[in-house]
Amino acid sequence: MTLDASTNLATAADTGSAAPASSSAARDKAPSRVSRAAASLRASAILRIAADIRELTAAGRSICNLTVGDFNPREFPAPAELVSGIQEALRAGETNYPPSSGLPELRDAVAAFYGRRLGLELKAENVVIASGARPAIYAAYRTILDPGDVVVYSTPSWNNADYCQIAGATPRPVVCPVGDAFLPTRAALESPVRGARLLVLNSPLNPAGTAFDVDTLRDICQLVVAENATRGANERPLFLLYDQVYWMLTLGDTRHVHPSIVCPDVEPYVITVDAISKAFAATGVRVGWATGPADVMRHMADFLSHVGAWAPRAAQVATAGLLGDDESIDTYHQSMHAAIAARLGAIHSACGDMRAAGLPVGSLPPIATIYGSVQLELDGRLTKDGRPLHGSEDARRYLLQEAGVAIIPFQAFGVPNDGGWFRCSIGAVSLPALQSGLARMRAAIE
Repeated sequence: MTLDASTNLATAADTGSAAPASSSAARDKAPSRVSRAAASLRASAILRIAADIRELTAAGRSICNLTVGDFNPREFPAPAELVSGIQEALRAGETNYPPSSGLPELRDAVAAFYGRRLGLELKAENVVIASGARPAIYAAYRTILDPGDVVVYSTPSWNNADYCQIAGATPRPVVCPVGDAFLPTRAALESPVRGARLLVLNSPLNPAGTAFDVDTLRDICQLVVAENATRGANERPLFLLYDQVYWMLTLGDTRHVHPSIVCPDVEPYVITVDAISKAFAATGVRVGWATGPADVMRHMADFLSHVGAWAPRAAQVATAGLLGDDESIDTYHQSMHAAIAARLGAIHSACGDMRAAGLPVGSLPPIATIYGSVQLELDGRLTKDGRPLHGSEDARRYLLQEAGVAIIPFQAFGVPNDGGWFRCSIGAVSLPALQSGLARMRAAIE
């Protein structure tokens, strides 16, 4: 017999027993069958949008899907060296558990790669391997925070509110305007970081596709150093969690900047999170890492050992080989960057043409990531059947139904009043399909 929450009530009804007068109220206030953290987690807005897309696709509609932060392997294949390296490692019998902190050769490879590419001086003890960037971020939250500790993060940003909820932390979001490229400044963070335990930054930024410049990041890092200088010996420090998973996808003259390089004094407080997922179109291979102070990394490794969130051994072997092959990386990125720039450039150009034609459309010039930022000021506009659009969710649904174009409002990234800004992800779409979708979008807006 399968028991569920209704078993006792059903038994009483079947035997004709009279239920107490308060039974209805008791049912209404029955405790959750899961934890408060699980019960209160919000369903992903992106997953809800994906369900809308699947429904239309099942009905035979052709959808230009600009929602998913992933890659279509036909458009963006992973490096051949990575794929063959995984195959060779599997044939060689690399199928057992890896060390919980990661294979020594991969930890060495990450440290050496950062030394060559970023100028960071790291050792293997400063590196912990995980099954992608997400477990590394989660481990950082769990390692640094106690329940109630304050986490400061900018919005729009990816999933920080959910990590706070899971960890029992107190979120302190800082809304960043388009005038600051949707990124925080020292002035915006001066008050929020007081007494905080963790400051989370992401550059290049998901969802906006923008990136810190040297001066802005240095000012913020100096604020972290100054805040820690005010804390006594018995007070815990403010850490800076720096998510740079898109740093190898900067375009044109944009150059990635790292906290420890622009402000060496902040290094004892910096935890960096990264992965091969975006930079090498290998989201399903699940290899990521965190770097930082050795004492913090040891505790993160201990946490991950209990979660079992280590990357597959064969994938770690192959990633170590890839990170040591600068020539293959540069050749791969030359082609990948050109494909990304062509697609993001098509979005920006189409939006510029629409703006020039008097349509309420704008966009930011593409400088990094796989995301284009588009502004659609459609609030209050009437559809062709006379229905007014109210807010970004209405606009999203309208473009999906009318134009077959799927985009994500910044509301999904923690900005309730997003001003009509949307994220357009190009990793899963061909250039012709994108151009066709943009033409349909223009027709729908006209």
